[in-house]
Amino acid sequence: MLNMAVSVGGTAVRSRRPSAPRDAGTITAVAWSPVQDIAVSDWIRAGQRLGAMTRCSQWWLGDWVRYGTRRWGEKYKEAARITGYDVHSLRNIAYVARQVESSRRRDDLTWSHHAEVSSLEPIEQDRWLDLASAEKMSVLDLRVELRAARRKSKAQEVPAASPASKEIAGRVMCPECEHEFEVPAAAPGGP
Repeated sequence: MLNMAVSVGGTAVRSRRPSAPRDAGTITAVAWSPVQDIAVSDWIRAGQRLGAMTRCSQWWLGDWVRYGTRRWGEKYKEAARITGYDVHSLRNIAYVARQVESSRRRDDLTWSHHAEVSSLEPIEQDRWLDLASAEKMSVLDLRVELRAARRKSKAQEVPAASPASKEIAGRVMCPECEHEFEVPAAAPGGP
């Protein structure tokens, strides 16, 4: 049997496949079941451990893929064979792990929260992750807020005038064919 000890948020999480005798439940690849009738406190502790492990698993996998890539070059097909994940998923997981350095990762937010901000600059990642944490935002709430901020930012951008651009004073219509024409504004100092 494989023993595994992991520290999550300062708490040691121990797992043993297929069962964890010190835990209230048995864990297999496809199930958790109590070892006997358990007290609510044991059920809560088991849930906390399971939650901590699942919140960390994509980070662990992403960092593992990144290490293999740095050490031996691109090995996504091999990593897919080893883990059972498809290459595309592994690339996405490794991308987020690469973009969000471990020092900026928040253990009170999900991996998906971090994925939402992974394309931003580090200082913006921190700002949005801090906000999501403080406001206890869901991933959907964070996504909506990010999109609104991007739309607002784009709306505030003023397009630079190119030398070929011209200001339009108005439109006139040809009385014979009713085609509309734009009338350019007069140049400064001109007629």
